[in-house]
Amino acid sequence: MAVNKEAYQLIKKELSNRNIKLVAVSKTKPIEEIQELYDLGQKDFGENYVQELVDKASQLPKDICWHYIGHLQTNKVKLIAPFVQLIHGVDSLKLLKEINKEGMKNNRVIDCLLQVHIAQEETKFGLNEEELNELISQSANLKMNNIIICGLMGMASFSENGNLVREEFKKLKRIFDQYTKHQTSNIKLQTLSMGMSSDYRIAAEEGSTMVRIGSLLFGERSKM
Repeated sequence: MAVNKEAYQLIKKELSNRNIKLVAVSKTKPIEEIQELYDLGQKDFGENYVQELVDKASQLPKDICWHYIGHLQTNKVKLIAPFVQLIHGVDSLKLLKEINKEGMKNNRVIDCLLQVHIAQEETKFGLNEEELNELISQSANLKMNNIIICGLMGMASFSENGNLVREEFKKLKRIFDQYTKHQTSNIKLQTLSMGMSSDYRIAAEEGSTMVRIGSLLFGERSKM
C-alpha cells in the first residue's frame, strides 16, 4: 500500500495547529514509502527493530531524525548510538547507563524518554510511579553527561473505551507535570509522547507534545 498523502497532510496540519510533533512509524515499511513521505516534508520516523533501523538509516537522507521506539536491549545500543535522534521507552537505569556510555564513545548527547506504564494490559512495558521516581532520583545523582532525559512516554490500553484511554493519558500528564518542576543538568522534561493512530486525538486533547502514527499514513504493517 502506498503512502496516504491526503491523510498525512490532514494529520500534519491538525498536529501543527497544536504544536505537536508527528513521528511517522515506519517499521517494516519499505525504503520507497519512507522516501515518499520524506519528500512530502516529513523528517521524524520511528523504528522498532535495531537492524532494520540501521539498514534504513544507511540508505535514506542523512537529515532524517530517527526515533527508536521499540524495547531496546543494552547490547544493541551501540548500533544506533552514532545517529539516533531520540530513544523512546527507556525503563531501567542499566539501559540509561549503557546509552550514556555509547553516547560518550560517539561524542554525542543522546535524548531519551522514560516509559511509564499507564495501561491496563500487563504486556506493556514501563515504570510504575515508584520506579519512575527512583530512576529519576538515581539519574540526578549520577554524572551522566551524554544523555538527556527529555520527557516521558506511555501507551494507553488498546481499548474502544475512550473514557478509559483519556483517564490513562490524564494520569501520564499529571506525572509529567509533577516532574517538569525538578530539572537538573541531564533531566529536562519537555516532551510528553502519548498517542498513536487509534487514540492520537484524545492524547492531543490531554496534553501530548508528540504522537507516533503508522497505520493511518502507511496502512496496516506487514507481519515479520
